[in-house]
Order: sequence, then structure tokens, then C-alpha cells
Amino acid sequence: MDQDKDNHLDNTFDDTFLPVTSITSGMGQAVTLDIFCLPVQIVNVIFIGNPANSKEFVLVDAGMPHSAEAIVSAAQERFGTDCEPKAIILTHGHFDHVGALADLIEQWNVPVYAHELELPYLTGKQNYPKGDPTVDDGFVAKMSPMFPNHGIDLGSHVQALPNDGTVPFMPGWRWIHTPGHTPGHVSLFRDEDRSLIVGDAFVTVKQESLYKVIMQEQEISGPPKYFTTDWKAAKSSVAALEALNPAVAITGHGLPMTGEELTQSLKKLTNHFDEMAVPKDSRYVN
Repeated sequence: MDQDKDNHLDNTFDDTFLPVTSITSGMGQAVTLDIFCLPVQIVNVIFIGNPANSKEFVLVDAGMPHSAEAIVSAAQERFGTDCEPKAIILTHGHFDHVGALADLIEQWNVPVYAHELELPYLTGKQNYPKGDPTVDDGFVAKMSPMFPNHGIDLGSHVQALPNDGTVPFMPGWRWIHTPGHTPGHVSLFRDEDRSLIVGDAFVTVKQESLYKVIMQEQEISGPPKYFTTDWKAAKSSVAALEALNPAVAITGHGLPMTGEELTQSLKKLTNHFDEMAVPKDSRYVN
């Protein structure tokens, strides 16, 4: 890889704008002392770090296109204007989780980590399948073929997560391969307090419904149907996360869920995954 390519940042979302915003957008929530969830339009980004102890933090996922300014502003408000971001960890590379990534790298000059199976979509080698509008009658599902599905090229700015399951700059956390929604999707878990950062392995809003996305009506749901391509793997991933017995789950879409509501909801989703999550019609079901 030549030097120009090595340092290349492909910001191919400049012309992408999704005119959908939830009522919670911009309303950050401290889930624990060191976990802060920030909704950006219809997706969550997560800051890991305790501002009472340090100005350092890690960002999990990178939000919607054109959201870098909002993410940086939230970081500075929480950790101080001289805050010190250490890394960006990606649960996966769909456009709504990497939309501000190029701008954030240019601003912060931090490394990006993702599962090795996700790297082809982050180094310009492969595109995701297009959104499938047949999975649900909801308007978001119907719009999904218009969502960006192309990969991006981060060059040497992105690297694979360590093979030993540790998460760089996040001591006490481990990553868990939770494929189905994408081949290299990961979730993050901290055994000490059973905190779970889910990504889109499951979500807490019916992501296919425009009304429910805007109003953020909370309900357990499988991965967003229109972008999920391997339902057998998705089912196994949900079962693996349920077996962890998480005390709190911060998902890529929807409000954080905790306690007995999370336990019972996740158990129900695991036991009835085919009925609750798998679409009746989809090019990927069979």
C-alpha cells in the first residue's frame, strides 16, 4: 500500500442526508458513571470514560453522516474542551454507525478498531447488500434501498480488534463476535457490572417503523431487518448475549434497557426469535 493510499480517508457520505430524527436526538443519557449514550438522529453513539476521573474516553460507533460536530461537542461538554479521545471502536460498518468517522479521525487522529471480518467494508474492498424493503411494511424498511450500502476506505486508520477478545483502551471490557446483522458485527461486555453494548445484534425499538423510530417507543426487537442477511447467525448471537445475563444493554437504536425488563424481554426474544425477529418475506431468510 503506497503512502497516499495508506493515509487516505474516503468520506463518501458528503451527499448523504437522512431526513429522519427521533425526539431523543441530542439528549444524552449517563447510563453508568462511565457509560454515556448519545442519540444522533436515529442511532446511538456511546462514550466510555468517567469524566470525574479523567479527560480520556473511547467512542463506540460514529453515528450518522454530518454528525461529527454534534459528537465532538458532546465529548467536550462531558469531558472538557481539552478532552483526550483514545480510540473509536466499531460494532459494525453500516452507514449510520460510521457516518461521521472520517471527520472524527481528521479531528482527533485516533485509531479505529473493528472485527477482522468487517475490515473489507472499511477499507474499500467490499459493499454491503442493499436494504431489503420486503421485510416489513414499516416506512423505514420501505426507504432502506435508498440508504447507503457502500463500504468506505479508511486506509491504515482502521485495524482489527485483538484476537484475545480485549478491547483497546477499555480495560475490563471484552468484545464478542455477534454476526448476523453483518459478518463482523461485535458487541462489548463488561463482566464486572454486566454492562452490554449491543450494537445492532438486537435493538430496543422497532427500527422498521418510522413512527416508532421518531417517538422512540421502547420494545425489544431483533436486528434491523432490512440490513440483516444471516438470520441463523443473528439468532445464535442473540442467544449468546442473553446467556450473559446483562444488567444493562445499550443498543445501536432505541433507549437503554435495564434490570428485570431487560432480562425478561431478552429471554422472550431469544425463545421466540423466529416469530419476533425474522421477517416473513426477505431475500435473505432462505
